[in-house]
Amino acid sequence: MVTPGLREQKKQQVRDQISDAATQLFLARGFEAVSVTEIAEAAGVSRMTVFNYFPRKEEMFFDRGPEAQRILTEAIRGRAPGQDPVAALRDRFLALHDERHPLAGFADRFTEFWQVVVDSPALRAALREALERLEAMIAALLAEAGHPRAELTAALVLAAYRVGYVEAIRRIRAGEPAESFFAEQRARIARAFDAAAAAAATIDPPW
Repeated sequence: MVTPGLREQKKQQVRDQISDAATQLFLARGFEAVSVTEIAEAAGVSRMTVFNYFPRKEEMFFDRGPEAQRILTEAIRGRAPGQDPVAALRDRFLALHDERHPLAGFADRFTEFWQVVVDSPALRAALREALERLEAMIAALLAEAGHPRAELTAALVLAAYRVGYVEAIRRIRAGEPAESFFAEQRARIARAFDAAAAAAATIDPPW
């Protein structure tokens, strides 16, 4: 992986500075109650700088979208020779889970994060849009890799994963420690990918 230059590092630092300030305000007061001006002041930058990095306020909350796209793209394009692209994607999701990566979202600390989403119609809408973009991206990557049912497989895989993830979040929000069913959730992720891929394979083209 190429190490980013000083200019790129500085840009990432400013981006993180804005996102961190915004997230703290959102968690404390709710998404709709926080203005871009307040975020700029908390981050120590101008409103224009905020909009240069985040055209929409929702993107400050769901700030890991570009990272998710990069990770999943690398998973498929950088897979081992002969490896099925869906299997490569499954393995990367499992690795994120094992690493307790923030993108996996499987930890007790995410309870507050998801409460903000539940309380905000704007964030719920933004999340649906993000999932649609992610599905389209995965479908394009699978098609690029020569998968015969790219769109259907992407839709089924993401839906299966999302259902299992939502159930996990429900259990965590209900007070069940995430680590108490870590292995169970890992197995559920693997089954979701395998079952979705198998289901897609049973449906005739042009899907």
